[in-house]
Amino acid sequence: MSKSKFIIYFLILSLFTVLNAQEKRFKIHTVAFYNLENLFDTINDPNKFDEYSPIMEIKTNRGEAYKQKLHNMARVLADIGADVTQNTPSLIGVCEIENEAVLQALVNDSLLGKNEYSFVHFDSPDVRGIDVALLYKKNIFKPLQSSSHELKIYDETTSKRIYTRDQLLVSGKLENELIHIIVNHWPSRRGGEARSRPKRIAAAKLNKHLVDSLQAIDPYAKIIMMGDLNDNPNNGSIKSILKAEKNKNKVGLKGIYNPFMNFYKNGLGTTAYRDSWSLFDQIMLTKPLLDKDYSKLNFYKAGIYNNNYLIQQTGKYKGYPFRSWSNGGFSHGFSDHFPVYIYLIKAL
Repeated sequence: MSKSKFIIYFLILSLFTVLNAQEKRFKIHTVAFYNLENLFDTINDPNKFDEYSPIMEIKTNRGEAYKQKLHNMARVLADIGADVTQNTPSLIGVCEIENEAVLQALVNDSLLGKNEYSFVHFDSPDVRGIDVALLYKKNIFKPLQSSSHELKIYDETTSKRIYTRDQLLVSGKLENELIHIIVNHWPSRRGGEARSRPKRIAAAKLNKHLVDSLQAIDPYAKIIMMGDLNDNPNNGSIKSILKAEKNKNKVGLKGIYNPFMNFYKNGLGTTAYRDSWSLFDQIMLTKPLLDKDYSKLNFYKAGIYNNNYLIQQTGKYKGYPFRSWSNGGFSHGFSDHFPVYIYLIKAL
């Protein structure tokens, strides 16, 4: 058994041990995040550069590839946490989606249940037209307010604005408790990590501003930050700007806990490049979700969902995430990222 699989197995086993010791005393909610790797439709939007999306490179059977891609994404989303909760996730942040149409097609997939999910989405100014969104179970989570927040960054050489993804903030009730979710997709490392670093620092500052604004209203605000950050847990954007802690016991009242710091320290990742793993996909939480009083909704465990079917089994990229697109075609895979998730539990 690989190290990563052993850790996931141990986490699941420990959760079962706690829950079974006090049978039917806890309600468990899976909260997940997944980079859907270029989930674009087959229609060319003249207002976007979507003609450069991988699906547009397919010359034949493009519609079939689109349907299969949607179904593959739905399969993964339905599976995350299901071995523990026996249910699909309550909340799912996603990125690399093109528009509302692909989201509607996704939540309509039979694997996600008939009419169970809705979503919050805003069109962002990203030059390729890729956005973030939050999917939620309509009978479990009740959105009260949502807003999209622009990340304004500029090219250091030309001073021209770089149009990238907005950050999505959704506030709503889960288990009749107010929860705030921020969904992110920070700027990529194109051009090199060091050269692109200021963009992600700016993204972290915007994220921190949103957190500070919520905590100014309520210092005990329960906030979940999730996304593909294009930075690892030990990078400055997360450690210095967000000041995220790897140890729950060191998190102050308005502090942030990052359970994925220890995963990264143990050599685990969500995406691979040139035989090196990165853990760009993360979920972080504020202090009020770390209480051990489970009469209220609180954090229990975190994980990386890297089931065997999500892993490339052969060839040059054996062991990597089994991605959807390669060599100008559809590989019948899933994504170049693994999903991440946390469990929130509450005593019944």
